[in-house]
Amino acid sequence: MKQDYVIQGVQMDHQTRCKHYAKNVDIIAIKFKCCQTYYPCYQCHQELTDHLPIIWSKAEQNEKAILCGNCKQELTIEQYKKCQSRCPLCLASFNPGCENHSHLYFE
Repeated sequence: MKQDYVIQGVQMDHQTRCKHYAKNVDIIAIKFKCCQTYYPCYQCHQELTDHLPIIWSKAEQNEKAILCGNCKQELTIEQYKKCQSRCPLCLASFNPGCENHSHLYFE
């Protein structure tokens, strides 16, 4: 199956952990609206691009903008926000601390 997305990160592993966030549960990547590219975190985006990020608006909650690093399936922003730190598709655990950075990605 062909993937329709691009993932970039600094020292990123096969489950999208990066040099900034490398715990076992750090397995999501977020698609940045500005460049339509997935990054493991805002710091990777900052290091690898030459532009400022644009956050997703509340009206765009149905956009597929989260990638589970375990099953490689894309989730909508709404699915991700409702998932309670677990992929609704493969049940892999996500880092609940990611919620602390939500404002950097989503309105």
